[in-house]
Amino acid sequence: MRPLALTAALLTALTGLTAAPAHAAPRWVRTCTAPARPDTASCNALRVIRPTAADDGASGYGPADLLAAYGLPADGGEGATIAVVDAYDHPRAEADLDVYRRHYGLPACTADTGCFRKTDQRGGTRLPRGNTAWAGETALDLAMVSAIAPRARILLVEADSAAVGNLGTAVNTAVALGAQYVSISWGATESANAADYDSRYFDHPGTVIAAASGDAGYGVNFPASSPHVVAVGGTTLRPDDSPRGWAETAWATGPDEGTASGCSGQLPKPAWQTDPGCARRTVADLAAVADPATGVAVYQTYGGNGWYTYGGTSAAAPVIAAAYALAGPPPPGSRPASFPYRNPAALHDVTTGATTTCTPAYLCTAGPGYDGPTGLGTPNGTAAFRGL
Repeated sequence: MRPLALTAALLTALTGLTAAPAHAAPRWVRTCTAPARPDTASCNALRVIRPTAADDGASGYGPADLLAAYGLPADGGEGATIAVVDAYDHPRAEADLDVYRRHYGLPACTADTGCFRKTDQRGGTRLPRGNTAWAGETALDLAMVSAIAPRARILLVEADSAAVGNLGTAVNTAVALGAQYVSISWGATESANAADYDSRYFDHPGTVIAAASGDAGYGVNFPASSPHVVAVGGTTLRPDDSPRGWAETAWATGPDEGTASGCSGQLPKPAWQTDPGCARRTVADLAAVADPATGVAVYQTYGGNGWYTYGGTSAAAPVIAAAYALAGPPPPGSRPASFPYRNPAALHDVTTGATTTCTPAYLCTAGPGYDGPTGLGTPNGTAAFRGL
């Protein structure tokens, strides 16, 4: 059913999205600080600063909003295992996720039900030390996987640190433990080691690895620049009175804040990418909601004290990983990043918004067809995510 045009007050009542005053955009902070060492990742989560400490109700888009915006089926994900790979331990991850899922009426997903499992980067129980910054990232990832694929099993693999080698080892472990869908909401500056890391950790045929493109505007990060992953950019998502009921633009807040995109300096172009302005891998492939001004609801009590609104391409990557899970398992040996390129008409094409001015323009400006900031577009049902 097509939503009606909503006033700010009605939007708040129906979706839980806390509308900012017309004269002021919400303020937010980067959950993770920039890494001090090379080949170390930072998470891409942005947390909106709440106006008062007493604001303890859910805010931001919830599962029903996201499913409606992207035409996805409710109650999906049965039989799938979706892995979330992050650095450090979130000691309250299971409990916080339970609050989120109960709030939205989603089925329980705990260790006791067999739905939730948490391991270290080796698949064992020697969990790393806790880290409140990365815990916010983990809470966001788990919430988005739950929102899109509430019947899926969730595997949380926690790396010893944010070093790309440790996080990559955690990715390998997630795949070895049976996950066919992996969400990565972190990235590092693309270095001369990118090709080596790519072959060691991200070349997993038959597995979906969705990687956030980054939140610092024009420029690429690794592993989003890997030709073996689905690079996920970000949008601003708002309800409107169109037939779809929602409008999206490429997310751009300022010259150094917005969805990342561009041309890899290290890694080759996959065969299914044919854009002419980049001889190597182009970022991104797809996109989903990321603007913290139109962010998503997350419950977090380790480094937080309840409900928050989050954004960043950290929100978009698990949405895309879970959307793939709704479409069914990828065929063995397939390259799931190629699936949307075979059926781009099955996506919402995002045609407006720019993060900066660049040459060629499509690398930083959204337009009809493929572009860097939003790739081929955003989900419109599950057809684009199926292996043909």
